[in-house]
Amino acid sequence: MTNLLVELQTEELPPKALKSLSAAFAEGVKKSLADQHFLAEDSQVVAYGAPRRLAVRVTNVLARSPEEAYAQKLVPVRVGLDAEGKPTAALTKKMAALGISCDVAELKRVQDGKNEQLVFEGVRPGVELKDGLQTALEYAVKHLPIPKVMTYQLADGTTTVSFVRPVRHLTALYGEDVVPVSLFGLEAGRVTSGHRFHATAPVEIASADAYEDAMKAAYVDPCFAHRRETIVNALLEHAKQLDAEPIMPEDLLDEVTALTEWPVIYESRFEEDFLTVPQECLILTMQLNQKYFALRDRSGKLMNRFLLVSQLIAKDGGKAISEGNARVVRARLADAKFFYEQDLKETLESRVEGLKHVVYHNKLGSQLERMHRVEALSGLIAQMIGADKAHAERASRLAKADLRTLMVGEFPELQGIMGEYYARHDREADDVALAIREHYQPRYAGDELPSGPVSLSAALADKLETLIGLFGINQMPTGEKDPFALRRHALGVLRMLIEKKLDVTLNALVDAAWSVEQNVAGVVDNREALLGFFADRLRVMLRDQGYSAQEVDAVLALRPGRLLELPLRLAAVRAFMALPESEALTAANKRIGNILKKVEGEIAQDVDAALLVEPAEQALYAALSTIEPEVDTLYAAGEYEKMLAATAKLRAPVDAFFEDVMVNAEDLRLRANRQALLGRLYRVMNRIAEISRLAK
Repeated sequence: MTNLLVELQTEELPPKALKSLSAAFAEGVKKSLADQHFLAEDSQVVAYGAPRRLAVRVTNVLARSPEEAYAQKLVPVRVGLDAEGKPTAALTKKMAALGISCDVAELKRVQDGKNEQLVFEGVRPGVELKDGLQTALEYAVKHLPIPKVMTYQLADGTTTVSFVRPVRHLTALYGEDVVPVSLFGLEAGRVTSGHRFHATAPVEIASADAYEDAMKAAYVDPCFAHRRETIVNALLEHAKQLDAEPIMPEDLLDEVTALTEWPVIYESRFEEDFLTVPQECLILTMQLNQKYFALRDRSGKLMNRFLLVSQLIAKDGGKAISEGNARVVRARLADAKFFYEQDLKETLESRVEGLKHVVYHNKLGSQLERMHRVEALSGLIAQMIGADKAHAERASRLAKADLRTLMVGEFPELQGIMGEYYARHDREADDVALAIREHYQPRYAGDELPSGPVSLSAALADKLETLIGLFGINQMPTGEKDPFALRRHALGVLRMLIEKKLDVTLNALVDAAWSVEQNVAGVVDNREALLGFFADRLRVMLRDQGYSAQEVDAVLALRPGRLLELPLRLAAVRAFMALPESEALTAANKRIGNILKKVEGEIAQDVDAALLVEPAEQALYAALSTIEPEVDTLYAAGEYEKMLAATAKLRAPVDAFFEDVMVNAEDLRLRANRQALLGRLYRVMNRIAEISRLAK
């Protein structure tokens, strides 16, 4: 065994896909070699990915796969052998097709269901690595997640192939030896290319283990993760020298890593006049258009300096590169400044009417028509949660107006953000301006929630109107497809209700949304389906937060209207299940539930103490009468953990009741009274959750 290296040296690969291409190529080679039994138990795989290469190094690879015993089903005995036990034409033809040559007496007979099968047991010879690697390369290339295939012509001038980018060199080394495989018209060798500018001569790789050092000597760091770490550390170190903090989004770091073979950090700057433009505009311009890393000072204020990642080692220390990028960014920032200054010449209010030219959905009208619905719904919700109704309606009226601005037209990512800036310029109320920004929140899992009542009103209205409208035209998510992000909208609503402790029921919010949406032609009442959708999302959300399926099921079985109580109820259930009495009580609760389900007619609410004739039922009634006021008080105070803990005192009388008392007594009055007693017990025990669902 020794180590194996494979590299495809290509033209520049798409930067946003490089990380996934690198991982998939390595995984494909590994999987295929493993399936062919070329890998040892301790084999390790290292994936490489750089702008002009995909490579993988696999340790402890066999030069030849081992022999493998196998069993091949042929035909049923009744088909393969005649009455004299001689092979039929069907058996002979099958064996010839499979390349099996042996005496019929050597075939095994194996029972397969109702049929007895003829089976050949043999040994499959091992395969040379060159054949196994050829298979592995073809498999890995076929299964790459290529975003867009490029078709190109090979050097012979006639053959056309397709791949993510043209391949220029194929390197395949087993230890120090070249593995004779081929791909894309190239025969494998040990020669590749180094850095496009700093190492123009061909690079010869001595062995599989020498790959990284050889490439680094040619100014190529082939390891994606190591290059990324180098960039992060260099940005932090350079920013530290400037007493600054770099803004390093994960996506930008990945993209820059995929663009550079040998990262070098340089500093540049722009004129301070541009800092009059909202910093989000400047940062986004630098990141999206130029792949620059903006800098903030220690107070969090944007600086007029930025860092850039190059792959050129400049002889002048980077002066020319810095000046060139300063000229480039100046033009970009001038555009942003122009957009901003032009936008300020019109108020948001003046742009609202223009929303009639923005299509929201062909069945639900324009953004202007939708805005009127959201505005009305926002006012209703504001009254429910104690927000300023006028301000909530005003925020929702202006929330989408920035879609008609030059800045958002250029950078859609800034919608809402620019709306806040323009609203403050127009001297709108602070909570109105903030709500324009925050009504989009939460945008993704873990995102911050709207901060204040007006923002919450606008955000809830925006999401609920989307949900009730699209459900009303039967545009629900199906399977993995959710083109309108309705799952995200539903989770956002649920998070706001729970985490912001809003004292309003989900049903009331959905009803309010329908009261506004029902006036839209063609929209049907799908509230029940929407509430079911919310219930499904709620289960998923709570499971993701670490609650068990049983805990979630027990609490949601009661369909609690005020979702703000869910964390308290779930915590109480978890604490209850830790009590030594819980197992017996959950089992008893399940038994009670089954008994009550079988009762025909209504169960009496009151228990007649005079009809309690058995000591065990008298004891249970006494214990229940003592505990019930305590439970009521704790429930009213929201002390759910203490309330469930109090019910644990019922274990002994409950156990005794079921041991000594016959519920379905022949005396119908006694039976009805005992059913009433169990009904009362069931109500006391199941006010927080349906405890029976926690039974093992």
